[in-house]
Formats: sequence, C-alpha cells, structure tokens
Amino acid sequence: MKRTRPPMVSESDDLGGSGGIKGDTKTTRSTAGTLKFLAPGKTDWLELDPDIKEDDENVQAIKDQASEAANTIKEVLLTSLQMPNIIVLSGSGTSIGNGIGGPSMEDLWDVAMSDHSSETEEGRQLRELAQRVIKKVGYSIEEHGENIEAFLSRCEAYLEIRHQKYVADFVIECKKAILGRCSNFLYKQATDEWDDDKLDGHKTFLHRLSRRRVRDPRLKVFTTNYDLCFERAAALLGLVVIDGFSIGQPRRFRPDYFEYDIVRRSSQGAEIGDPLEGVFHLLKLHGSVNWELQDDGNILEKLPPEPEKACMIYPVSGKYQQSYIQPHLELMAQFLASLRKPNTCLIVAGFGFNDDHLSEPIISAIKSNSQLRVIVADYKAEDQIEGGMEKVSKYWRLLSDLAKTGESIWFFNVSFGDFAYLLPNLKALTPAQQLEKAVKGLNTPS
Repeated sequence: MKRTRPPMVSESDDLGGSGGIKGDTKTTRSTAGTLKFLAPGKTDWLELDPDIKEDDENVQAIKDQASEAANTIKEVLLTSLQMPNIIVLSGSGTSIGNGIGGPSMEDLWDVAMSDHSSETEEGRQLRELAQRVIKKVGYSIEEHGENIEAFLSRCEAYLEIRHQKYVADFVIECKKAILGRCSNFLYKQATDEWDDDKLDGHKTFLHRLSRRRVRDPRLKVFTTNYDLCFERAAALLGLVVIDGFSIGQPRRFRPDYFEYDIVRRSSQGAEIGDPLEGVFHLLKLHGSVNWELQDDGNILEKLPPEPEKACMIYPVSGKYQQSYIQPHLELMAQFLASLRKPNTCLIVAGFGFNDDHLSEPIISAIKSNSQLRVIVADYKAEDQIEGGMEKVSKYWRLLSDLAKTGESIWFFNVSFGDFAYLLPNLKALTPAQQLEKAVKGLNTPS
C-alpha cells in the first residue's frame, strides 16, 4: 500500500454534484481544496497548511496558529474514531478528483446525450436522436441547463402520460451509457484491467477506519455511488465486506445478512470466537453497477447487468420515492437507525447535500441525538457555506447554523484523498497511549 500523500485536486474538479438552490455569490477567490477546518461555534476557518512567505510580517504567528490547528484536528479526529459507533456517508466527491476519474453530473450528460464524433471549438454537439427526444418531451436546456437528472425526470414524466417507443428506447440508451461510465473508469483502457493506482485514497481511508477496536460495532459505510471503489479497495487490503449479499454463488441480496458477523475461533471446538479484524459494512443506498433485479424479485450480483434490469436509482427527481422500495428501503432503514444511536460519529465525505431524502434525516438526527458528532469533509466546504458558489444546497446553511449554536459539527475544506491522510492511525498507538488520548479527549471541545 502506498504511503505517499496523493496530489491535491485541481480547483476545476467539481466534488459537490449539481442541483440545489441558488445561494449568495461572492467575488472572492475560491478556496476549494485548501486544507482548512471550521470548529463548532466558530466563524473563522483555520488553515492547516498555510502558504507562508518568508517576507510575511507574522511568520512565526502564522506557523504557531497552523501548529495549534493541526493539534486540535488530531485530537478531534482521534476522539471521534474512538466513539463506539462510526458511520460514513460517501457521495460522488469520493470518486471524483485525486485522479480517480469518476463521473460528475456533467460527464453523465455528455456520455448520454452528446455525439462524440462532432467535436467543435464550442464543444460536442447533441446527438440527433437526443435533439428529437428533447423536443418531444418539451425539455428546455435554456431553463434547466445540461442537467441529466432533470432531463431523465422529464422523460419519465412524459412516458407516464404517453408511451412513445423511441423516447422509451432512448431512456434505456441513456441508462446504459450511465451504467458504463460509472463502471469503466476503474479499468485501464488499454488492457481492460483494474487501475488500482487510482484507489490510494480509498485504501488509506478504509485502512485507518477498519483498525478500530474489534469489540466496537462494525464500521458502516453508506454510499450513494454506484461504482466499485470501496469494494476494490477492500479487496486490495484484504478486508472483509458485509454488503447484504450471500457468500455463495450466485450472490443474492438478503437484508438479514447485515446481522451476520465473522469471528475467529482461538482453538478448535471453542464455543466463542473473537471478532475478526478488518470487517466493515458497505451499504449502497442508490444501488450498484453490479446489481441486477431478477423477474422473481431477487437481486443478484452480476457485472455488467442489463441496463433495464440494473438495480440502480438513476439520477432522476423521483429518487426520494425510489428509495422506499426494496432493496433501497432496507438500506435507508439501516441509515436512519444508525443516525439515532447514541455515541455516534457521522463522517460525511464528498456529499453535496443535494439529496433531500438523505439530508433531512441528518438534520433531524443532529437536532434530536445529543450524542451525535458530525464531520463534514468536502473539497468546497468553505465555498458552500460562505456563499462562494452559484448553486448551493440549502442544507449547507442549515448545518452551518446548527454548528454556530454549538452542535458538534466540524467542517473540513479538503479533498477526499487528503482527508483520508488526516485520519489518525489508531494501531500506531500503544494501549497506554490510547488511554491517555481518550482521557485528554474528555476536555476536547465538542
């Protein structure tokens, strides 16, 4: 496993997704990707790695402030990872940037709608069939922009009223293109082999979180992504993923598998075993590129699935309703229950809070669960909160307001890869050191 720190993501990378509502805009320079954090009850962002010039008047003061900020973050993250319940909500930002190459919403529009043989100085042109469907369903690019979610929602609404075969066929084509784009970026184009070098951030993230005390409840990673980044990273590390599917072939989804665990028996015939290290739960809230819904209602693991049978919640405005059918209903129920447990730390990484059906429960849990700590890591967190972006989900402002009142919400302005390297390596500490850190953590600001 590589230990070198990954390169910073370029400011052009969009980790927050699209959609949301318009917020206040500022003319200040974007701070995307700059290592900063905002503590609960505070208004000033503290920089962890400031660009210090030797001719600055207060060089030592800047260095001292950065050092203090780094120590604060180290303590906060250490005490957070020692909380009994750790849950993660991973969004598209964990698959975009740092050279991973996962698709943004703009990429999905391009792969589904554009004629890739018609590159001009202005960009790619729409496919002829795409133009025909846009006109037929009455979608307005001028009003909604090149938004694949709004477009597919318009198509589905049209098909509910009137069945038009070429429109229905085009929707399937779009879904096939989206399925392929969400799958292929993890493979080398020349050899069609896994491109594992892209997953350093995922490997570091899982490696450090999976080294918690085995007697604690298992780490739960919830993700809205369809891709196989976490599965592949876990395989490379030798970790065991409990994902709701059976061990035997064909792998079939059954919710009760989340109640199973894996233990190591100390001796032959021992009645009680010790929990195995490196086991975590992976719950894919919007489905996966290797899930296929069968005619009998069973969900099997298959790569690639048939586009019309793929068990995925495609980017449409009806995601809220689709989240309450199986298997998504079971996964959502697990997410909601996890947010309500006492002594819980929720790590939100690369999630733009544009999905109401996930954002609302988080806000509700913060208000009702006094023992919930929330850590939000996003490449553009400061821009989202301080109004430096044109479109911002309303939930960023709600979270910011709750943090100002003293709720335990920490914001990190950082890419996913860099955030993974900020996480402490728990096994690097001796038991005595861990106890010392835990005692010190009692005085750490919440």
